Amino acid sequence: MRVGGARIDKAVSKAFLETVAPAGMEAAIQAEALIETEHDSAIAQWRLQVEQARYNAERAERRYRAVEPENRLVARTLEAEWEKQLDEMATAEAELSRREQQHPLQMTDAQRQSIHQLGADLNSAWDAPTTTDRDRKELLRCLLEEVNIAVDREAAQAHLTLRWRGGMFTEIDVALWHPRESVVRTDEETIDLVRRLAVHYPDAKTAGILNRQGRKTAYGLPFTATRVANLRQNWKIPGFRRTKTPPEGKPVTVAKAAEILGVVPSTVHRWLQEGFIAGEQVTPGAPWRIRINEAVKKHFVESTPEGFVPMIEATKLLGVTRQTVLQRVKRGELEAVHVTHGRRKGLRIKVVDNQTELFDTTPSEGT
Repeated sequence: MRVGGARIDKAVSKAFLETVAPAGMEAAIQAEALIETEHDSAIAQWRLQVEQARYNAERAERRYRAVEPENRLVARTLEAEWEKQLDEMATAEAELSRREQQHPLQMTDAQRQSIHQLGADLNSAWDAPTTTDRDRKELLRCLLEEVNIAVDREAAQAHLTLRWRGGMFTEIDVALWHPRESVVRTDEETIDLVRRLAVHYPDAKTAGILNRQGRKTAYGLPFTATRVANLRQNWKIPGFRRTKTPPEGKPVTVAKAAEILGVVPSTVHRWLQEGFIAGEQVTPGAPWRIRINEAVKKHFVESTPEGFVPMIEATKLLGVTRQTVLQRVKRGELEAVHVTHGRRKGLRIKVVDNQTELFDTTPSEGT
Protein backbone atom coordinates (compact mmCIF):
# COMPACT_ATOMS: atom_id res chain seq x y z
CA MET A 1 0.00 0.00 0.00
CA ARG A 2 2.95 2.33 0.55
CA VAL A 3 6.31 2.42 -1.19
CA GLY A 4 8.75 5.19 -2.13
CA GLY A 5 8.37 6.02 -5.80
CA ALA A 6 11.62 7.84 -6.61
CA ARG A 7 13.74 4.74 -7.24
CA ILE A 8 10.88 2.97 -9.04
CA ASP A 9 10.30 5.97 -11.33
CA LYS A 10 13.99 6.05 -12.13
CA ALA A 11 14.06 2.31 -12.95
CA VAL A 12 11.00 2.55 -15.24
CA SER A 13 12.41 5.62 -17.01
CA LYS A 14 15.73 3.87 -17.53
CA ALA A 15 14.01 0.81 -19.05
CA PHE A 16 11.99 3.08 -21.35
CA LEU A 17 15.04 5.02 -22.56
CA GLU A 18 17.01 1.81 -23.17
CA THR A 19 14.12 0.54 -25.26
CA VAL A 20 13.75 3.55 -27.53
CA ALA A 21 17.42 4.46 -27.99
CA PRO A 22 19.17 4.19 -30.33
CA ALA A 23 16.72 1.99 -32.24
CA GLY A 24 13.99 4.56 -31.57
CA MET A 25 15.88 7.32 -33.35
CA GLU A 26 16.57 5.04 -36.29
CA ALA A 27 12.87 4.26 -36.50
CA ALA A 28 12.07 7.99 -36.50
CA ILE A 29 14.41 8.56 -39.44
CA GLN A 30 12.85 5.64 -41.30
CA ALA A 31 9.40 7.05 -40.60
CA GLU A 32 10.51 10.40 -42.04
CA ALA A 33 11.69 8.65 -45.21
CA LEU A 34 8.40 6.75 -45.43
CA ILE A 35 6.37 9.96 -45.14
CA GLU A 36 8.43 11.54 -47.90
CA THR A 37 7.89 8.50 -50.14
CA GLU A 38 4.13 8.53 -49.52
CA HIS A 39 3.98 12.24 -50.29
CA ASP A 40 5.78 11.73 -53.60
CA SER A 41 3.34 8.94 -54.50
CA ALA A 42 0.39 11.23 -53.74
CA ILE A 43 1.84 14.02 -55.90
CA ALA A 44 2.30 11.58 -58.79
CA GLN A 45 -1.37 10.61 -58.50
CA TRP A 46 -2.51 14.22 -58.59
CA ARG A 47 -0.35 14.93 -61.63
CA LEU A 48 -2.04 12.05 -63.41
CA GLN A 49 -5.42 13.56 -62.52
CA VAL A 50 -4.35 16.96 -63.89
CA GLU A 51 -3.21 15.33 -67.15
CA GLN A 52 -6.53 13.46 -67.39
CA ALA A 53 -8.48 16.68 -66.77
CA ARG A 54 -6.41 18.53 -69.38
CA TYR A 55 -7.01 15.74 -71.91
CA ASN A 56 -10.77 15.80 -71.25
CA ALA A 57 -10.86 19.58 -71.71
CA GLU A 58 -8.93 19.43 -74.99
CA ARG A 59 -11.21 16.69 -76.31
CA ALA A 60 -14.32 18.69 -75.36
CA GLU A 61 -12.86 21.67 -77.22
CA ARG A 62 -12.26 19.66 -80.37
CA ARG A 63 -15.78 18.29 -80.31
CA TYR A 64 -17.24 21.78 -79.91
CA ARG A 65 -15.22 23.20 -82.81
CA ALA A 66 -16.14 20.28 -85.07
CA VAL A 67 -19.93 20.87 -84.89
CA GLU A 68 -21.75 22.71 -87.70
CA PRO A 69 -22.65 26.33 -86.81
CA GLU A 70 -26.22 25.77 -88.01
CA ASN A 71 -26.72 23.06 -85.38
CA ARG A 72 -27.01 25.58 -82.52
CA LEU A 73 -28.61 23.19 -79.98
CA VAL A 74 -25.75 20.68 -80.23
CA ALA A 75 -23.21 23.52 -80.17
CA ARG A 76 -24.60 24.91 -76.90
CA THR A 77 -24.45 21.44 -75.26
CA LEU A 78 -20.87 20.85 -76.39
CA GLU A 79 -19.89 24.33 -75.22
CA ALA A 80 -21.29 23.65 -71.72
CA GLU A 81 -19.38 20.36 -71.58
CA TRP A 82 -16.20 22.15 -72.61
CA GLU A 83 -16.59 24.74 -69.85
CA LYS A 84 -17.21 21.99 -67.28
CA GLN A 85 -14.02 20.19 -68.26
CA LEU A 86 -12.08 23.47 -68.07
CA ASP A 87 -13.37 24.01 -64.49
CA GLU A 88 -12.35 20.48 -63.46
CA MET A 89 -8.89 21.01 -65.00
CA ALA A 90 -8.45 24.30 -63.10
CA THR A 91 -9.52 22.65 -59.83
CA ALA A 92 -7.08 19.74 -60.33
CA GLU A 93 -4.21 22.11 -61.17
CA ALA A 94 -4.94 24.25 -58.07
CA GLU A 95 -5.01 21.14 -55.84
CA LEU A 96 -1.74 19.90 -57.34
CA SER A 97 -0.11 23.27 -56.70
CA ARG A 98 -1.35 23.30 -53.10
CA ARG A 99 -0.06 19.78 -52.39
CA GLU A 100 3.32 20.53 -53.95
CA GLN A 101 3.66 23.49 -51.59
CA GLN A 102 2.92 21.20 -48.60
CA HIS A 103 5.90 18.97 -49.35
CA PRO A 104 7.47 17.88 -46.02
CA LEU A 105 10.84 19.35 -45.17
CA GLN A 106 13.60 16.96 -46.10
CA MET A 107 16.29 16.41 -43.51
CA THR A 108 19.86 17.04 -44.42
CA ASP A 109 22.68 14.62 -43.62
CA ALA A 110 23.78 16.92 -40.78
CA GLN A 111 20.27 16.83 -39.26
CA ARG A 112 20.15 13.04 -39.46
CA GLN A 113 23.54 12.81 -37.75
CA SER A 114 22.32 15.16 -35.00
CA ILE A 115 19.29 12.93 -34.39
CA HIS A 116 21.54 9.87 -34.12
CA GLN A 117 23.64 11.68 -31.51
CA LEU A 118 20.49 12.61 -29.60
CA GLY A 119 19.44 8.97 -29.64
CA ALA A 120 22.72 8.01 -27.99
CA ASP A 121 22.13 10.57 -25.20
CA LEU A 122 18.39 10.53 -24.59
CA ASN A 123 18.99 10.87 -20.85
CA SER A 124 19.96 14.52 -21.35
CA ALA A 125 16.76 15.23 -23.27
CA TRP A 126 14.69 13.29 -20.70
CA ASP A 127 16.19 15.21 -17.76
CA ALA A 128 16.23 18.59 -19.51
CA PRO A 129 14.36 21.42 -17.69
CA THR A 130 12.27 21.97 -20.83
CA THR A 131 10.90 18.40 -20.62
CA THR A 132 7.90 18.48 -18.27
CA ASP A 133 6.47 15.60 -16.24
CA ARG A 134 3.44 15.70 -18.53
CA ASP A 135 5.72 15.13 -21.53
CA ARG A 136 7.40 12.20 -19.80
CA LYS A 137 4.07 10.60 -18.89
CA GLU A 138 2.77 10.91 -22.44
CA LEU A 139 5.94 9.32 -23.79
CA LEU A 140 5.75 6.45 -21.31
CA ARG A 141 2.09 5.78 -22.18
CA CYS A 142 3.05 5.47 -25.84
CA LEU A 143 4.88 2.20 -25.09
CA LEU A 144 3.85 1.03 -21.62
CA GLU A 145 0.50 -0.53 -20.76
CA GLU A 146 1.10 -0.93 -17.00
CA VAL A 147 3.69 -1.45 -14.27
CA ASN A 148 3.04 -4.04 -11.54
CA ILE A 149 4.96 -3.73 -8.25
CA ALA A 150 5.60 -6.49 -5.68
CA VAL A 151 7.39 -5.28 -2.53
CA ASP A 152 9.52 -7.54 -0.31
CA ARG A 153 9.92 -5.56 2.92
CA GLU A 154 12.36 -7.96 4.55
CA ALA A 155 14.70 -7.87 1.56
CA ALA A 156 14.03 -4.11 1.02
CA GLN A 157 13.42 -4.80 -2.65
CA ALA A 158 10.66 -4.17 -5.20
CA HIS A 159 10.04 -6.47 -8.17
CA LEU A 160 8.68 -4.57 -11.20
CA THR A 161 6.85 -6.18 -14.11
CA LEU A 162 6.57 -3.84 -17.12
CA ARG A 163 3.94 -4.75 -19.71
CA TRP A 164 4.65 -3.09 -23.06
CA ARG A 165 2.19 -2.42 -25.83
CA GLY A 166 2.22 -5.50 -28.00
CA GLY A 167 2.35 -8.00 -25.13
CA MET A 168 6.08 -8.05 -24.23
CA PHE A 169 7.15 -8.10 -20.55
CA THR A 170 10.23 -6.81 -18.74
CA GLU A 171 11.08 -7.69 -15.12
CA ILE A 172 13.27 -5.45 -12.95
CA ASP A 173 14.43 -5.72 -9.31
CA VAL A 174 14.82 -2.38 -7.54
CA ALA A 175 16.53 -1.96 -4.16
CA LEU A 176 14.43 0.16 -1.80
CA TRP A 177 15.67 2.47 0.92
CA HIS A 178 15.48 1.11 4.46
CA PRO A 179 16.91 2.45 7.70
CA ARG A 180 19.98 0.70 8.96
CA GLU A 181 20.88 0.36 12.60
CA SER A 182 24.03 2.13 13.58
CA VAL A 183 26.93 -0.25 14.06
CA VAL A 184 28.73 2.29 16.28
CA ARG A 185 27.43 2.01 19.82
CA THR A 186 28.69 1.76 23.37
CA ASP A 187 29.10 -1.80 24.59
CA GLU A 188 26.25 -3.17 26.69
CA GLU A 189 28.42 -3.80 29.75
CA THR A 190 29.42 -0.13 29.95
CA ILE A 191 25.81 0.98 29.55
CA ASP A 192 24.75 -1.30 32.41
CA LEU A 193 27.55 0.06 34.61
CA VAL A 194 26.50 3.67 33.87
CA ARG A 195 22.93 2.72 34.78
CA ARG A 196 24.10 1.50 38.21
CA LEU A 197 26.58 4.33 38.85
CA ALA A 198 24.09 7.06 37.87
CA VAL A 199 22.01 6.20 40.93
CA HIS A 200 24.85 7.14 43.31
CA TYR A 201 27.22 9.49 41.48
CA PRO A 202 27.06 12.64 39.33
CA ASP A 203 28.28 12.47 35.71
CA ALA A 204 31.79 13.79 36.45
CA LYS A 205 32.48 11.13 39.08
CA THR A 206 30.92 8.44 36.91
CA ALA A 207 33.24 9.48 34.07
CA GLY A 208 36.24 9.15 36.40
CA ILE A 209 35.22 5.62 37.44
CA LEU A 210 34.74 4.58 33.80
CA ASN A 211 38.14 5.96 32.83
CA ARG A 212 39.91 4.23 35.74
CA GLN A 213 38.46 0.95 34.48
CA GLY A 214 39.86 1.70 31.02
CA ARG A 215 36.45 1.98 29.35
CA LYS A 216 35.98 4.04 26.16
CA THR A 217 33.09 5.61 24.29
CA ALA A 218 31.71 4.10 21.09
CA TYR A 219 34.31 6.12 19.14
CA GLY A 220 37.24 5.08 21.39
CA LEU A 221 37.38 8.34 23.37
CA PRO A 222 37.80 8.72 27.14
CA PHE A 223 34.69 9.61 29.11
CA THR A 224 33.89 13.12 30.28
CA ALA A 225 30.93 14.47 32.21
CA THR A 226 29.36 15.66 28.94
CA ARG A 227 29.84 12.28 27.25
CA VAL A 228 28.32 10.45 30.20
CA ALA A 229 25.36 12.84 30.13
CA ASN A 230 24.90 12.22 26.39
CA LEU A 231 25.07 8.46 26.98
CA ARG A 232 22.43 8.69 29.70
CA GLN A 233 20.18 10.83 27.53
CA ASN A 234 20.47 8.41 24.61
CA TRP A 235 19.58 5.38 26.77
CA LYS A 236 17.09 7.29 28.95
CA ILE A 237 19.02 6.67 32.17
CA PRO A 238 17.98 9.00 35.05
CA GLY A 239 20.73 11.19 36.42
CA PHE A 240 22.02 11.42 39.98
CA ARG A 241 19.96 13.59 42.33
CA ARG A 242 21.58 14.77 45.52
CA THR A 243 19.10 14.83 48.40
CA LYS A 244 19.30 16.75 51.64
CA THR A 245 18.44 13.69 53.69
CA PRO A 246 20.97 10.84 53.80
CA PRO A 247 20.10 7.62 51.94
CA GLU A 248 17.86 5.23 53.86
CA GLY A 249 19.55 2.22 55.37
CA LYS A 250 23.04 1.56 56.64
CA PRO A 251 25.47 0.14 54.06
CA VAL A 252 26.49 -3.45 54.81
CA THR A 253 28.71 -6.04 53.15
CA VAL A 254 27.47 -8.56 50.61
CA ALA A 255 27.65 -11.36 53.16
CA LYS A 256 25.62 -9.38 55.71
CA ALA A 257 23.10 -8.38 53.04
CA ALA A 258 22.68 -12.02 52.05
CA GLU A 259 22.07 -12.95 55.70
CA ILE A 260 19.45 -10.22 56.11
CA LEU A 261 17.70 -11.06 52.85
CA GLY A 262 17.77 -14.81 53.40
CA VAL A 263 19.81 -15.72 50.32
CA VAL A 264 23.33 -16.86 49.61
CA PRO A 265 26.06 -14.26 48.84
CA SER A 266 26.39 -15.50 45.25
CA THR A 267 22.77 -14.48 44.63
CA VAL A 268 23.48 -10.96 45.90
CA HIS A 269 26.58 -10.71 43.70
CA ARG A 270 24.59 -11.89 40.69
CA TRP A 271 21.83 -9.33 41.26
CA LEU A 272 24.40 -6.57 41.74
CA GLN A 273 26.03 -7.40 38.40
CA GLU A 274 22.69 -7.65 36.60
CA GLY A 275 21.35 -4.43 38.14
CA PHE A 276 18.51 -6.10 40.05
CA ILE A 277 19.59 -4.25 43.21
CA ALA A 278 21.87 -1.23 43.69
CA GLY A 279 25.19 -1.27 45.45
CA GLU A 280 28.06 1.09 46.24
CA GLN A 281 31.83 0.90 45.83
CA VAL A 282 34.30 3.40 47.21
CA THR A 283 36.40 2.75 44.12
CA PRO A 284 36.26 0.21 41.27
CA GLY A 285 37.36 -3.18 42.56
CA ALA A 286 36.55 -2.31 46.20
CA PRO A 287 34.05 -4.49 48.12
CA TRP A 288 30.39 -3.82 47.42
CA ARG A 289 28.29 -2.25 50.13
CA ILE A 290 24.52 -2.46 50.00
CA ARG A 291 21.96 -0.33 51.83
CA ILE A 292 19.25 -2.63 53.07
CA ASN A 293 16.18 -0.41 52.84
CA GLU A 294 12.58 -0.96 51.88
CA ALA A 295 13.39 -0.55 48.16
CA VAL A 296 15.79 -3.52 48.40
CA LYS A 297 13.71 -5.63 50.77
CA LYS A 298 10.63 -5.51 48.54
CA HIS A 299 12.58 -7.45 45.88
CA PHE A 300 13.02 -10.43 48.25
CA VAL A 301 9.87 -12.22 49.40
CA GLU A 302 9.05 -15.57 51.03
CA SER A 303 6.27 -16.58 48.59
CA THR A 304 5.33 -15.74 45.04
CA PRO A 305 3.00 -12.71 44.88
CA GLU A 306 -0.12 -12.81 42.73
CA GLY A 307 0.55 -12.10 39.05
CA PHE A 308 4.23 -13.10 39.20
CA VAL A 309 5.47 -16.11 37.20
CA PRO A 310 8.81 -17.98 36.93
CA MET A 311 11.40 -16.70 34.46
CA ILE A 312 10.93 -19.55 31.97
CA GLU A 313 7.18 -18.91 31.83
CA ALA A 314 7.75 -15.16 31.48
CA THR A 315 9.99 -15.69 28.45
CA LYS A 316 7.28 -17.81 26.82
CA LEU A 317 4.51 -15.30 27.53
CA LEU A 318 6.58 -12.35 26.28
CA GLY A 319 8.19 -14.25 23.40
CA VAL A 320 11.70 -12.98 24.27
CA THR A 321 14.91 -14.35 25.78
CA ARG A 322 15.91 -14.36 29.45
CA GLN A 323 18.48 -11.63 28.80
CA THR A 324 15.79 -9.38 27.28
CA VAL A 325 13.54 -9.90 30.30
CA LEU A 326 16.40 -8.89 32.62
CA GLN A 327 17.08 -5.80 30.52
CA ARG A 328 13.43 -4.77 30.89
CA VAL A 329 13.64 -5.30 34.63
CA LYS A 330 16.70 -3.00 34.77
CA ARG A 331 14.85 -0.29 32.84
CA GLY A 332 11.87 -0.55 35.15
CA GLU A 333 9.56 -1.88 32.45
CA LEU A 334 8.88 -5.11 34.36
CA GLU A 335 8.57 -5.84 38.08
CA ALA A 336 10.61 -8.67 39.57
CA VAL A 337 11.05 -10.33 42.97
CA HIS A 338 13.22 -13.11 44.35
CA VAL A 339 11.43 -15.88 46.29
CA THR A 340 13.62 -16.94 49.21
CA HIS A 341 11.58 -19.82 50.68
CA GLY A 342 9.75 -22.87 49.48
CA ARG A 343 10.55 -25.63 47.04
CA ARG A 344 10.70 -23.29 44.03
CA LYS A 345 13.02 -20.47 44.99
CA GLY A 346 14.29 -17.95 42.51
CA LEU A 347 13.24 -15.05 40.34
CA ARG A 348 9.60 -14.23 39.57
CA ILE A 349 8.46 -11.76 36.92
CA LYS A 350 5.17 -9.86 36.78
CA VAL A 351 3.89 -10.12 33.20
CA VAL A 352 1.02 -7.78 32.42
CA ASP A 353 -1.43 -9.33 29.93
CA ASN A 354 -3.89 -6.82 28.49
CA GLN A 355 -5.14 -9.07 25.73
CA THR A 356 -8.12 -10.38 27.74
CA GLU A 357 -9.26 -6.84 28.48
CA LEU A 358 -8.71 -5.66 24.92
CA PHE A 359 -10.70 -8.44 23.30
CA ASP A 360 -13.12 -9.23 26.12
CA THR A 361 -16.24 -10.69 24.54
CA THR A 362 -18.15 -11.26 27.78
CA PRO A 363 -21.61 -9.77 27.23
CA SER A 364 -22.50 -6.91 29.53
CA GLU A 365 -25.68 -6.75 31.57
CA GLY A 366 -28.77 -5.90 29.62
CA THR A 367 -27.44 -7.18 26.26
